[in-house]
Amino acid sequence: MSNQSKSIDVKSYMSQLGQRVRAASREIGRAETAVKNKALNVIADRIDIEAENLKQANALDLEAGKAKGLNDALLDRLGLTDAGIKSMAEGLRQIASLEDPVGVITDMAYRPSGIQVGRMRVPLGVIGIIYESRPNVTADAAGLCLKSGNACILRGGSEAFHSNQAIAECIRYGLEQAGLSGDVVQVVETTDREAVGEMLRMKDFVDVIIPRGGKSLIERITNESSVPVIKHLDGICHVYIDADADMDKAISVAVNSKTQRYGTCNTLETLLVAEKIADDVLPRLCDEYKAKGVELRGCEKTRALVDGVIAATDEDWDTEYLAPILSIRVVADIDAAIEHINKHSSQHTESIITENYTLARRFLREVDSSSVMVNASTRFADGFEYGLGAEIGISTDKLHARGPVGLEGLTSQKYVVLGDGHIRT
Repeated sequence: MSNQSKSIDVKSYMSQLGQRVRAASREIGRAETAVKNKALNVIADRIDIEAENLKQANALDLEAGKAKGLNDALLDRLGLTDAGIKSMAEGLRQIASLEDPVGVITDMAYRPSGIQVGRMRVPLGVIGIIYESRPNVTADAAGLCLKSGNACILRGGSEAFHSNQAIAECIRYGLEQAGLSGDVVQVVETTDREAVGEMLRMKDFVDVIIPRGGKSLIERITNESSVPVIKHLDGICHVYIDADADMDKAISVAVNSKTQRYGTCNTLETLLVAEKIADDVLPRLCDEYKAKGVELRGCEKTRALVDGVIAATDEDWDTEYLAPILSIRVVADIDAAIEHINKHSSQHTESIITENYTLARRFLREVDSSSVMVNASTRFADGFEYGLGAEIGISTDKLHARGPVGLEGLTSQKYVVLGDGHIRT
């Protein structure tokens, strides 16, 4: 099927795709670890071999993107370089090296009746992933779903159509070489936007949807989907510098949290500073930010301490800038900081800088976010940094998975009971 087909019945196509992937999910769910690892390694090798073909397909997408007027940032995310292709293949090999979560039994214990009760990790089944721009997500998502025993439907952005289809061929080849059905990973072969709408209604075939992209995409999917969604809408992350903070640590962590990369969901967006030490740390810290070209927006107390700070509005406290812009607020103490965070945070990542162990424990306990840190940069909120090997996204939901979602987050648990003819009396 080609994206040039204008007369296709999208509903019928997606239904047939769903039936095939549901059938394939049972096969991959029972596949041995060695078979899954073989598929991952063969896909990685195939990507290396097909590097030139991948770049040729990507060139078609880049040419079309330029014609559509995509900006340089989007074109950069869309591009497949030699280094990017190599990294994509290496990522699959790393996933192959990770421990397989499927079938792991934990918490096995005897009950008074004599039975043993524990919990076993099992695949979710079929995962639908909807994403934009970056074609490497096709390989990453397929690899994580494959290793965790899930089949998947991947719907990339139309701007990366040719790249995604070329990568899909490598994936199908690897699956078949390992003796698995090529239907385990389905990359949608139409750019018709209605395909997304159909995915969101395919609750008979899809067990969970994971969106990766901008806030508007995620909001649409969350609002329209009849399938459960694992997602985060935005990353309004905070660093609170406590009165008992080490000033050098505070400056280092706060600067890194904001400036190491600007366009990520774990980048600092609002800095909170205890009133007691604000006149000491803020001038020094703001000099660092200004030297790096960060625009500062602050409360009245911040502006009284530092020249050149723009007045912050109520909207600033609820904004994910994804840019060299930072809002700053001076607060009375940790109570005021926690109150601000729990009101304005997107429940992504928050960090406290303090040498006070008691306050640190309070912050960890009372801040309601998926990642809470002490004396560490928010930029560490990442699956690789957490030792997950890779992540398929970050969840700020409270059910099932929360925080970076790796292999374990793509599984569920079921109770298993072992007996020897036991009956209940």
